[in-house]
Parts: sequence; C-alpha cells; structure tokens
Amino acid sequence: MSSENIYNVVRIDEQSITPKYLQLTNSVLQAIEEGKIEKDYLLPSINEMSYELEISRDTAEKAYKQLKSLGIIGSVPGKGYFVTKTDYKQTIKVFLLFNKLSYHKKIIYDSFVATLGEQAMIDFYIYNNDFPLFKKLLQNRKGDYTHYVIIPHFLEGGENAAQLINELPAGRLILMDKLIDGINNKFGAVYEHFESDIFQALREALPKLEKYDTIKIIFPAYTYFPEEILLGFHSFCSEYAFAHKVVHEIAKEPIQEGEVYINLMEDDLVVLLDKIQQTKLEVGKNVGIISYNETPWKRFILNGITTISTDFVKMGEIAAKLVLNNERTKMAVPFSINLRNSL
Repeated sequence: MSSENIYNVVRIDEQSITPKYLQLTNSVLQAIEEGKIEKDYLLPSINEMSYELEISRDTAEKAYKQLKSLGIIGSVPGKGYFVTKTDYKQTIKVFLLFNKLSYHKKIIYDSFVATLGEQAMIDFYIYNNDFPLFKKLLQNRKGDYTHYVIIPHFLEGGENAAQLINELPAGRLILMDKLIDGINNKFGAVYEHFESDIFQALREALPKLEKYDTIKIIFPAYTYFPEEILLGFHSFCSEYAFAHKVVHEIAKEPIQEGEVYINLMEDDLVVLLDKIQQTKLEVGKNVGIISYNETPWKRFILNGITTISTDFVKMGEIAAKLVLNNERTKMAVPFSINLRNSL
C-alpha cells in the first residue's frame, strides 16, 4: 500500500463524540486487522496527517503516541513512523450511544472507559433525546460492533425504540439507565428502578419531611424523564398522607411555607433558589429542597442541599463488566439519598 492510500481507510466522523485522536487510532488499528496496512508500512508524517484530515497537529501527534504505546508503530529519527506489529486485534468494539452529555453522563462515560481499558475500541455518539437522530445513528452502523451500549431516553418517538433496537444483531445489546419494553433478543442491562428508587429515598427522609405538609416535584411538561418517577412520588405522598403537586413550570409557582420541592433539572434548581431568596423563608427550616443527582457543589451551597442520586460510577463499571465478560444479565444500580441541611 502506498502512503497516500491510508486516507481511504482512516475515518474521522464529525458526528462522533469520540475524541478525534482515538478515532484516528482506531481507524489505523482496524485497517491493520483487515490487512489493509502491512508490517513496515510507512505512515504519513504528523504534519501531513494533520493537513489531510483537517485535524490539529496535536490530535495527530496524540494518536501516533497512542499507537506507539500499544506497540503498533515505531519511529526512526529522520524517517518517520512505521508499522511494527500487525497481529494486534481489538476483540471488543463498542457502539456507545448516550441521550445527552451532562456532568452525570460524563461520570458514567469515564467509569465505563476506565473499566474497559485500552483493549476496547469505543465509538461514542450523542443523540440529544432526539429519536430521528437516534434512528439514523443506529441504522448507519448495524453489524460493525461486538456490543451496542445504549441509554434510551427520548423527548418523543420513544415508543418505536424497541422496534428499532430489535434490528440490531442478536445478543449484542446492553441498555444503560433505563429498561424499555418490547425487546425480543437477549440483552444485558444496568438500570435505575425509577418508581421504587424515589419511593425508598423519600421514605428514608421521612423524619426530616414530617415538619412539612406539602411536597412538590418540579417535572417539566416536555421532558425525557420517565413517568415512573411520578408514580413513585404519588405512591409515597399517598401512603404517608402528604399533600402533593406536580409543578411543570417552577418560574410560575408561588413558594409557600411548609413546602418541600424536588427538582430534576439543574436549571430549575437555580430558578427555585432565586425565588426562595426573594421570600423571607429559610431553606431547611420552613421550606425544603431535594435535588436529583449528586454533584460536588451541592454539598456546599446553602450549607448542603439534600440529593437523591444513582451511583453513576457504579453504572459505568457494571456496564463495562457486562461487556468484558460478555454477560447479558440485568442489574439495578444502587440509589441513595444524601441528607443535608436543605431538608
């Protein structure tokens, strides 16, 4: 193969969230596996690769360093980089599809990648809760991967997700965060049990909740959050005789003494805090806050905001272990409440 032909086998996908240096690394590895690049093949210079692929020089250099650390390429001063090993094989190739990229999803991603290690190739995509984009990404890549790891949350159109997922090669699916009905093939999963999770968390907080008379959950009318959260919320409030309400727009909701607010969205928490600040109410004394998803700053603001949260690190670890062990079991992720001064 002549040096210019490498650009026929190197793929940089602008839609992918996978860092470009890893895309370049994985493309070279795949070309080696497929016999398109042979031992002693002379790679283009870093500057040339950068120019031809329209990527930064640092990106190209980082890819070459990664390949060198794997023992795939070597270098000779004045001559450049060349392939030294062609018996390398990545046995795990993962198509990773998240609904959005947030602080918590990054925790899952980092944990997942760290647990898999360097022997796995990962192509990472985000579909922004948009079902048409989800469909396009999946249909363009069927059959290329050993595992499809998917977080299935949609603003609309999700009722057709199972039908689409059933078109994937059998036995390669792992769902993260949420289970969906209608999947015919055997699959693995690491998921939240949304209904029982919120019920159990609120029950654990019952001694602190008893000084309030009303619990309100801020649940946007147009959202990807599962309705099971509301089922658990209603069940708890009914069983323990709390007045309760679902608030769709916190900006329009009056804040009253004796109320506890549960927020799911970070933006809603900011609005809620601003509205409380405009009153004479004191958080943790005559108005309470429970926030979904633990973040470091919630430990400190207002002397600590109570959170209910999935163990996102554990979610990534378990999903990766399902991949590494080629298992198709289903496991619920630990869910906990962190009681602080806001309650």
